[in-house]
Amino acid sequence: MKKLLYIMLCLSLFSCVDEEEYSDNSSGNFEALWKIMDEHYCFFDYKAKEYGLDWNEVHERYRRQVDADMGEAQLFEVLTNMLSELRDGHVNIFTTFNTGREWSWKEDYPSNFSDSLQRVYLGTDYRMASGLKYRIMDDNIGYVYVGSFSGAMSGSSLDDMISYLAPCNGLIIDVRNNGGGQITSAEELAARFTNDELLVGYMQHKTGKGHSDFSKMEEQKLKPSKGIRWQKRVVVLTNRSVYSAANEFVKYMRCCPNVTVVGDKTGGGAGMPFSSELPNGWSIRFSACPMYDRNRQPTEFGIEPDIYVNMESSDFPKGLDTIIETARATLK
Repeated sequence: MKKLLYIMLCLSLFSCVDEEEYSDNSSGNFEALWKIMDEHYCFFDYKAKEYGLDWNEVHERYRRQVDADMGEAQLFEVLTNMLSELRDGHVNIFTTFNTGREWSWKEDYPSNFSDSLQRVYLGTDYRMASGLKYRIMDDNIGYVYVGSFSGAMSGSSLDDMISYLAPCNGLIIDVRNNGGGQITSAEELAARFTNDELLVGYMQHKTGKGHSDFSKMEEQKLKPSKGIRWQKRVVVLTNRSVYSAANEFVKYMRCCPNVTVVGDKTGGGAGMPFSSELPNGWSIRFSACPMYDRNRQPTEFGIEPDIYVNMESSDFPKGLDTIIETARATLK
């Protein structure tokens, strides 16, 4: 509850900001977008350090591409390209004809996931509840696929799942290709894997318009669930398409006992998103509240696995998922 109130406070600080008025033309919309990001985006200092981002230089470079005669499609392209300089999958422009996005966090990397191979492991008699698909594999290892955190996690469904999988010698939780959703759902699932309250990270919110204007770091705590909890070894499977709330889930699980992360580095997405609007009515979304791991390090660009594994093309004809097989070997 404390964390929920903190997030609400974070977002309320932005909802009452008085934005400067700009004209509804190409130049006005460009300047409005640049200014909104300049005052409220939360990763400028971090990204300046990581890859030399200079937001003022970005302004000058893209301002020269804007003119009064350009159409909506041209303006959309310029604005999307400008925002892509932030390398942030939580930054988007939403229009009636397209959505501006920057997905290099997953598009520039191997997928390390196959629907066809997953069907081999899940079969057709898997159980399904609260968006989770699970079964007991033939080596007595449980397999759970979590494709999204967009829906609420039912406590009774999680109790049923853990009770069903209880005879297993170990558990694989596969969050590959999980693009996120509700952080509360990620917490609800992670809370089934600890018996103690854990410090899992930190969070800040913007306190002013400067790039470095933030509150002090507030602790993120993961409390053990009051429902049935898993007590044996766990392997979490990751790839570059693990993002946002799923990235947070991996962060939580790395703090839990008996957990190993296997696969590729996650995609990241460690900023709590916030929405605003341009003079022409286009909606924009951007990262507003930064989150960190328990060592106060940003996870915006992803979380490293404990065991790096890529899917091998030679395993595919055999019906084998290299990452799942590595997880099974790890648990054995």
